[in-house]
Amino acid sequence: MPITRLYLIRHGQSAGNAEGRFGGHGPTPLSPLGKRQAELTARVLADERISVVYTSDLLRAVQTAEPLADLIGEPATATPAFRERNVGVLEGLTFDESRERHPKDYFALVNRDVRHVITRGESYRQLLERTTGELWGIIRKHPGRRIAVFSHTGAICFMTLHLMGAIRRDTRNTPWIVTSNCGINRFEIRSRRNIRVLAINDTRHLSDITGNDSFAAR
Repeated sequence: MPITRLYLIRHGQSAGNAEGRFGGHGPTPLSPLGKRQAELTARVLADERISVVYTSDLLRAVQTAEPLADLIGEPATATPAFRERNVGVLEGLTFDESRERHPKDYFALVNRDVRHVITRGESYRQLLERTTGELWGIIRKHPGRRIAVFSHTGAICFMTLHLMGAIRRDTRNTPWIVTSNCGINRFEIRSRRNIRVLAINDTRHLSDITGNDSFAAR
């Protein structure tokens, strides 16, 4: 397989992020800061000669992908496979509200219990299976290309753990890999068994507008 460059990019700050709420599958749009982050991210990725763009079909991800698609003149393909984890009853709640109203689901989520299915939602394991299945299909479809995938913090965390070989069938709990709004994870893929991690949560292109304060709620 020729060398494929993969870029996993979290969406820009959303209105829900700004309020510290779980976005889940909600249709929350980008905030004004998020739109600016998306513009700066598009510029740096265009300079890196991205030629294929995929995105979660949730509004905040689509809005983040659009500036890059416009710059390179290629459409962004939207798919529900790259959506954030369905957080069910926690969607739209703050962390404090989630802990008070649904403690079992909340603590399973923050402790990264891979098998726990959130009430009216899904498990991290289910998230892993739907995102990585789609990801490998895209890599096979575009060998040797530079592929950008715009997604969400939980989805990117588990795709990254998968690519690093850090999650197995018997894994019960995982570490959390933080990806800030419009942070970029870069990979060089030669085959499933030959993957190089080039960067995790690269936010250097955002330093003029967010400084070091680029972490936000999912």
